[in-house]
Amino acid sequence: MTELPPLSSDSDLAARAGVSLEAVQLLRGTEVIDLHIESFIPPRLWGYDLRKRHGTLALGGRFFGHLDFPRALDGGLTGGMWSVATNILRGKKGRLAAVKKNIAGLADVVGQTGDRMRVVRTFREFEAARRAGAHAVLLSVQGGNAFDASPTGPLVIEDRLLTRVTVVHLSNSGYGGTSSPLSLMSGGRGLTDHGRLFIEQLNEGRIYVDLAHIAEEGFWDVVAVHDRDQPLLVTHTGVDGVRDMWRNLNDKQIKAVADTDGAIGIIFQAGFLKRPGGPKDGRMVIEHLRHVIDVVGEDYAALGSDYDGFITPPPDLRDGGVGFPRLVQYMLDEGWSVERIQKILGGNFLRTFRAIRPD
Repeated sequence: MTELPPLSSDSDLAARAGVSLEAVQLLRGTEVIDLHIESFIPPRLWGYDLRKRHGTLALGGRFFGHLDFPRALDGGLTGGMWSVATNILRGKKGRLAAVKKNIAGLADVVGQTGDRMRVVRTFREFEAARRAGAHAVLLSVQGGNAFDASPTGPLVIEDRLLTRVTVVHLSNSGYGGTSSPLSLMSGGRGLTDHGRLFIEQLNEGRIYVDLAHIAEEGFWDVVAVHDRDQPLLVTHTGVDGVRDMWRNLNDKQIKAVADTDGAIGIIFQAGFLKRPGGPKDGRMVIEHLRHVIDVVGEDYAALGSDYDGFITPPPDLRDGGVGFPRLVQYMLDEGWSVERIQKILGGNFLRTFRAIRPD
């Protein structure tokens, strides 16, 4: 077991983040869930220890170094969807072996924190973890092609450990096409027959279908075959209504996710968020949240940082230990109600979790 450091006082965190005490107390008085954390990539690349508190690395928070367990806890996160990314350079069997190993590895390092962090599989387990004061870890996979070699797809992961799969990533796969410009190099952009089966398998396991990264044709194919009794997620995205580009959702897509009572997590990647003449700091995240709210209301907006996912956040959000209090301060500056802020921070996602995995 690794002894994680105690939390900073509210006043110390407020001073470090440069925000009001009100913002910190609001943050620490509610559930705060990040829908997409990629901080298991650095340990896989060079042995970065998630159990230790780090700075933002030599590149100043560009690409990596955004988060670790101590900063997640101290910065207000009470839960998160901690992701394992699929290495597309491996063959089918290699990808499957790697995803099994990495899910087990991430669960193991979480277990080494004592009861400060706890892997949860259901909403009931989430509630139990939070009553114990633990950060709730929801294990997830980015890149469904990790499961190409498994006849049962994601159901090969036993004990319901897997809570979410991002169906495609930055390249086309046997399931369908990516929204990335790399999709132009090969294949189609819709969902394949294999992809339709994969969605059915995800539904069978009541595993979230995450539509971040998927091409628009594939997005609508998933909507057509997906079990409408289960909420859809787009865990880390921007929106076209603020910045029109390949990575972002249009209003019709936003409405489709809301129609399933799902949630849309706004990413912290500045390149997907920043509009000409717009904010140069974390308020660009607020603009995208506001657009989701304007289109479908405040019950569907959420946060999905993509910390450590080879992104460059706005400068004031590059350290995950202070990024969330700063966002809360920006929301307060907007005049948003406490109820709205609490929904965005975690309430909207937890509604979907209660629906898809109650117990």
